[in-house]
Order: sequence, then C-alpha cells, then structure tokens
Amino acid sequence: MPVKVSVVVPVYNPGPYIEDCIASVLRQSLPRDEYEVVFVDDGSSDETPARLDALAAEHPHIQVIHQEPSGWSGKPRNVGIAASKGEFVMFVDNDDFLGDEALERMYDYGVANEADLVIGKMAGKGRPVPVELFRRNHPRATVENAPLMSSLTPHKMLRRSFLDRIGLRFPEGRRRLEDHVFVAEAYLRASNISVLSDYVCYYHIKREDASNAGFQRFDPVGYFGNLREALDVVERYTEPGAKRDRMFHRWLNNEMTERLRGKRFLNLPDDYRRELFDEIHKVIAERMGPSVFALLAPAQRVVAELAAAGRYEDVLAVAEWEAAVTPSTALERVVWDGGALKLDFTAEYTADGAPKTYPEDTAVASDGPAATAAEARPGDRGRRRRDRRLRGHAGGHPRLL
Repeated sequence: MPVKVSVVVPVYNPGPYIEDCIASVLRQSLPRDEYEVVFVDDGSSDETPARLDALAAEHPHIQVIHQEPSGWSGKPRNVGIAASKGEFVMFVDNDDFLGDEALERMYDYGVANEADLVIGKMAGKGRPVPVELFRRNHPRATVENAPLMSSLTPHKMLRRSFLDRIGLRFPEGRRRLEDHVFVAEAYLRASNISVLSDYVCYYHIKREDASNAGFQRFDPVGYFGNLREALDVVERYTEPGAKRDRMFHRWLNNEMTERLRGKRFLNLPDDYRRELFDEIHKVIAERMGPSVFALLAPAQRVVAELAAAGRYEDVLAVAEWEAAVTPSTALERVVWDGGALKLDFTAEYTADGAPKTYPEDTAVASDGPAATAAEARPGDRGRRRRDRRLRGHAGGHPRLL
C-alpha cells in the first residue's frame, strides 16, 4: 500500500526525552502500513542509536539512518526527506510528540483541501506556541489572511512533490533559524496552506534540563546573519508593500525588539549585551523602515526606533525603566450578562513605588526618530479599566475572548 505520510525525526543525544516521541509515533491512528517513521541519528554519543536500532528491528515501518554529526537539524531533516517514501512529510523533533490522531487528521485535511502544507494545532509545555493561528480551522490560509508568521517552527506536514518541485530543503551546518528560512519560503510558494485547529496535533516540549537547542545562548553575528537569509527569502518572493512589511514585522518584534527589553536585556553580561545590540541595530538599519515600525505596539516601536538610530544607552535606560514596572490588578465585579460571564477589573502599573502608565501609552512620531529614554517615559499616574468576557463554547468550558 502506498505510504501516505513519512515522519522525519532528527535525533541528537535526546536521552530519555525521546521516549514520548517514540510512543506517540507508535500510537498513531493511521494504519501502520500507511505511514513510516525515519529517525536520522546525527552522531549521537548517548545510548539512543542502540535504542533506535532495536526499535527498527521490531517495527517494519520504522527505519534508522546513522550519520556523522552535522552540527544542527538541517542536514538530518534533508537526509530524512531523501529517504522518505510518503506522499506527505511530517517533521517532528526528538523531544516533542504527536497527538494520537495527528497524522491521520492532517493527511485527510491536506488531501481534502489540496494543500501543499498543513499546520496542525500545537500545545506547549514550558514554551509558547501560537494561539491566534489556531482559533479556527482555516482550509485556505495565506500570510495576508491568517497569522501564519506566528508559526515558523518546522513542525508541519508538507507534500513531498511540492518540496521536490521547488527544490525546497533546509539550510545545513551549525547555524540558527534554518527553520525560518525553510518555512518562510514554503509559505510564499505553496499553492495552498491549510491550518487544522480542532485537534491538538503537536506537543512542543521544553526539557526540564532546558537543553533544547533553541534555548542555548547564540553568537549574535552568526544568528543575525542567518536571520538575514530569511529576510532575503521574503524579498525574493514578494514586492515592497504590506505583505512584506507584515512578514518583516514578525522578526523585528520577536527576534529583535523583544530581546532589547526589560530584564531579558539587562540580565545579559555587559559585553554580550552590547554585541547583541550592535547586531540588531545593523539589521534594523539595513532592512527595516517606517512602514514596518508602524506595525509594532508603541513600547516595541520606541525600542525599535532607538535601536535603528544606534542609541544603546537610551535602549538600556528604557529597559531599566521597564524592569522596574510592576503590575497590580483589582477585581471589581463578576456578573452573568446575556449568557456571558463578565469580569470588571482595574489594573495599575507602578515603577519605583509610584503609579505610572505602561510604556504602551507612549506616543512615537511616525516621521521622525524615537524620543529619548527620558522623553519616552509615561506620565505620573495611569489607571486602567478592563472589561473581558468568558464565553461558553462546545463542551461547556469558558474561553477568554
């Protein structure tokens, strides 16, 4: 029987964390003669190679490929693609796992919608996953009509003929953001992308020992050199305008301005912090502009414009101010209103013991440089009222809107 899905798992010294991954691929609801699992061991030095060999000997639909260490996940994934026989290829990391019906549901959804790429709903343990992307099923998603850019990890199912037709493979070698380069091109060149949100397909796990590759400190020069490659892909397949700005906004916000804020920035060693700032400054000054800045929230925009201007001391001062801000809330009323649970509460932010508004209240001129750190600080006091609703959905569980 033809293989519907090939699951490709790059492996490097996962230790016991691979057991959940193994158990999940063996539990799949898709019949075993309709899918295969390709483990590509990238030179592991622990007991994993022997564990995988024993697994493959017991299960005919599992194969193991051993290779010399390549330094990162790109080459093992490419080797897995080359060895795969499935109509679709699903990428899974060795310390994550799948929902029991993931392969069957994602395959059926992809076939029904003639999709080149299928994104299954994700759940995170100890690490964030997209939320807005999975509010509903989206059979025909694009960068313009869905928040696809919130999901740049490789944990997706792609049609093998699509990968081969456009020659799409992962960048190889010891590097970062190989998944961003791969996924960005897939988003821009796929004939259709389908988002399956009514079943948790992928469980994204942070190890208790925090040894996931993505959590290790990186070399700023290399990291932002790799990020430029993702920006190059976007520039190659888009014209200047709203679509490109929307894609660039994701990297400006997540990979740059957020790294320069509050305690996250202040807790870095001085020399590393300055090197990180310098590399972010270069990328923003080279590749970003006012139309991308305009998509940021006000606090991030202040930081972005200061970084673009190379004003390290001002960015540091804003980070110190943010680190000193603490929020407090007071619940004022809880009532049922028209079948919805309504919560009324106030929120107050204080810095150095005095109530202040949060930097999101800061205004930034659209046609000039950001204010100095002192000018960007908000007023003396701010008090906010929020009305949020919990509305029931199928199953009777409330959902925050």
